[in-house]
Parts: sequence; C-alpha cells; structure tokens
Amino acid sequence: MAATTPATLTTRALLLDMDGTLVNSDAVVERCWRRWADRQGLDGDAVLKVVHGRQGYATMAVLLPDRPMAENHADNRLMLAEETADVDGVVPVPGAPAFLAAIAALPHALVTSADEALAQARMGAAELPMPITRVTAELVGASKPDPEGFLKGAAALGFSPADCVVFEDSEAGIQAGRAAGMPIVGVGPRAAAFAPDLHVPDLTHLRVEASADGTITLTVLP
Repeated sequence: MAATTPATLTTRALLLDMDGTLVNSDAVVERCWRRWADRQGLDGDAVLKVVHGRQGYATMAVLLPDRPMAENHADNRLMLAEETADVDGVVPVPGAPAFLAAIAALPHALVTSADEALAQARMGAAELPMPITRVTAELVGASKPDPEGFLKGAAALGFSPADCVVFEDSEAGIQAGRAAGMPIVGVGPRAAAFAPDLHVPDLTHLRVEASADGTITLTVLP
C-alpha cells in the first residue's frame, strides 16, 4: 500500500482559541453550567450542547430567547466570576506546552470567549504561557460565531485574514473562523464533526515548521 501524504496548511499567523484547544476546562464548564441549568429549570445535557465556544450571555440568549439581554449580561458576570474561581481539573490539552513553545517566536494571538481574568486563571492553572497578543471577551462587541474576535486578532498581529489560520474546537468557533475567511485547524473530538480544513485529536499530532520567508507549515502527524 502506498504511503499517504500528510495533510498540511501553510500560513503566516496563528489565531488560537483557548478552551478545548489549548486548555481542557470541560470539567469546570460542566459543573458551572449544570448548576446554572438547574437554576433555570433546563436540561443540563441540552445546555452543554450549546455552551462551547460562545460567551456566556450568548449561550443564555440561545437557551432563553425571551429573556431580556440585560439579564443575560448580568447572569454572565456571575458565571464568569464562578468559572474564574474554579480551576479544579483544568489541564493542558495534550501537546499544548510543546506547541506553544514551538510557536513562541512566531506571530500568534489568543482569541477567546473568556474574559481576561478567566483566561489568566485557566492558562495559569494549566501552566501554559499566555500569548502577548490576545483578544478576550472585553475587547469584542459580539460573541463567536461572529468573526469579530478573529478579525481583531489578525489586525492586532498586522496580518490580513487570508494570512491567518484559526485553531478551534467548537462549532461556534469554527463558524466564526470561516466567517472571517480563515482556514481552520480543528482540535479534539468536538471539532471533527464540523469539517475543519485540518483535524487533529490533540496537539501532539501537529508539527509546526517556520520558513525563512515567514511562512508557517502545519502538518498533521499520525
């Protein structure tokens, strides 16, 4: 049988989601959102199908479409505080430490639906270096699947959207990257269902190579 050619993408800058992509925070997300679901009289399993990738207020708007947005934003502030205080079980996605070390000198930005405090708490709990350039919840007016965060990340790095690749795990995040006109590297089991341009089970399956002309080649490993 002939050997297959590894799948690759070539880019100039990397835009990185956090939860599910660099950090596994599923345990705390499930705890906090199941408690919220109980308070609202909603099914916890149904809620957890919606939460990944979005800011909390946007998740609440999907689940409680008739509730005033002011209530969603107020509830989201409480949720953010609860999530920031709970880092039990927050760990790096396999391969994340080596991946971040490999791209440390390359153009990259964190683009997350977490606010700055939550991003600091989770990256710190996972013992991962925080990217210098980042777009957190406070810096955007619209949550993923809106592309605003990724477009701002590209602009902050000084690259056009076409020169950036998005790393994401969720449907909302992948939709946001596509809406920004960027190819997608899907990370983890959730991402596989949404046809990213490349997919890896985790970051141990990705090789990063930088060229002298500024291009970055991403190769999926077996």
